[in-house]
Amino acid sequence: MSEEVSYYENSNEIEKKIWKLLTNAVKDRSSEFRTPTFICGNGEDLDGRVVVLRKADQQNNIIQYHSDIRSSKIGKIKKNPNCSVLFYGKEEKIQLRIKAICEINYNNEVAKESWDKTGHISRKCYLVSNSPGTKTDKPTSGLDNKFDNFGFTKKESEEGYKNFCVIRCKIKSIEWLYLAAKGHRRALIDLNGPKSFTWLVP
Repeated sequence: MSEEVSYYENSNEIEKKIWKLLTNAVKDRSSEFRTPTFICGNGEDLDGRVVVLRKADQQNNIIQYHSDIRSSKIGKIKKNPNCSVLFYGKEEKIQLRIKAICEINYNNEVAKESWDKTGHISRKCYLVSNSPGTKTDKPTSGLDNKFDNFGFTKKESEEGYKNFCVIRCKIKSIEWLYLAAKGHRRALIDLNGPKSFTWLVP
């Protein structure tokens, strides 16, 4: 039996593979799993956007990303903390559909720890004057002139902390799909209670 077959037909190896992809994506900017689609909403008001994976913690079944506290998704999450996060890697031929419960971390230890690790140029996103999605009469970055370049200092970038938050997603389940020429494989890892692994028809 080949190494590939033993991998995608072994539940333990599949789980190891999933978390390896997620943890590597946090550090590797070129990883296909670094920028998943985050989907949230309330009732008929569903919304999706691409986010950047900032943490993957297997021990606590958590993934997280950064956001502007003024973003429209914050209101949606407050109304309904359930979310779905979709990953796909063309090279790996793997799709991950994660269901989770969101927690908004704002002006607390979780947010401060992540903010301190964020480079001052990357903080630019949180320095826009108006809320993301605000209507405007002309194309704009949303930044004041002093920030609309790369010349601002790290001290000046601290102004963005008031708009910064961390969305922590506590994983309830991971549905894994592997697209194999010899036959696809699909499985569900349920983490909402005692962990269980179930094979599914692709």
